[in-house]
Amino acid sequence: MKGKRNVLDGAGAGRMDGKRYWDLRASEVERRPGTVVALCEQPGLMVAPHWHAQAEVNYVLRGRMEYRMEGYHAVLGAGDLALFWGGMPHRVVDTDADTLYQVVHLPLFHFFRLRLSAELQRRIMRGATLVTDGPQAEDGFAFGRWGQALSSGNLRRVGHALDELLLRLERIELEPHRLIDIDSARPAPPDPADSPTLDSVRRMCVFIAANFRDDIDSAAIAAAADIHPNYAMTVFKRCTGLSLSAYVSLLRLSYAQALLADDGASVLQVALESGFGSLSAFNKCFRKKAGMTPSEFKREHRAVPSLTGT
Repeated sequence: MKGKRNVLDGAGAGRMDGKRYWDLRASEVERRPGTVVALCEQPGLMVAPHWHAQAEVNYVLRGRMEYRMEGYHAVLGAGDLALFWGGMPHRVVDTDADTLYQVVHLPLFHFFRLRLSAELQRRIMRGATLVTDGPQAEDGFAFGRWGQALSSGNLRRVGHALDELLLRLERIELEPHRLIDIDSARPAPPDPADSPTLDSVRRMCVFIAANFRDDIDSAAIAAAADIHPNYAMTVFKRCTGLSLSAYVSLLRLSYAQALLADDGASVLQVALESGFGSLSAFNKCFRKKAGMTPSEFKREHRAVPSLTGT
């Protein structure tokens, strides 16, 4: 393209007119759902919607950026702190040439640790974006410190940084804030990057987020998207990298881990509250995914902060 410079920058990222273009194929976030990933970088424009099984935290250091979310656009400016559910397809559609932000991908275990109201948690999991109402001077310094700690590999520093970050996110609800969703934001026109397949995945994600603690199976999930169960399992796996059963199990396990870490409930109560039909099924899934029993996780988590949730 005449007059435009396009060079690779890092793993699959290109630049044009000072803006960064992100190659989704080079992303590793989707393959690391149980790991805290913290980066400070220029956000990359995405040619297609992006999906990952974590909650996402954005803090904009300078410039502005615009997301296309579930049926709406969300614009973040310098000083904005935002939290949204990565398990809904989303993509960065515009940035300033000098935009810089800090992004933290939080394993769902940590999202469920957040002491948010039930209604706010529900709306975020259905695709809303929680944003601070105006910058706060201390956030820039705090995110710089948290970013370094979360990338340090030192489990004590990581644990302290996560606890502080979660407290900051909880505080958003207690102060003036914006909750941007399809009912309150500028409606998004049809996106040429969307497809019937992506819409089906989106509808399945909404249903799973709302019902994972209930007794649901692939047939019920497929019915929510008006597609055949076999097709549902195929397209979900192709678009997200996870099977339907693996994603449901991840949500249940993450919710259970948060209860085990912060609640006095028995293991049986946690198993049933999290959507597992029996204690034996819970123990089997927990040991397979976490490498330890629920009781061991409870003891170890309270003794030593962990980089991973599963």
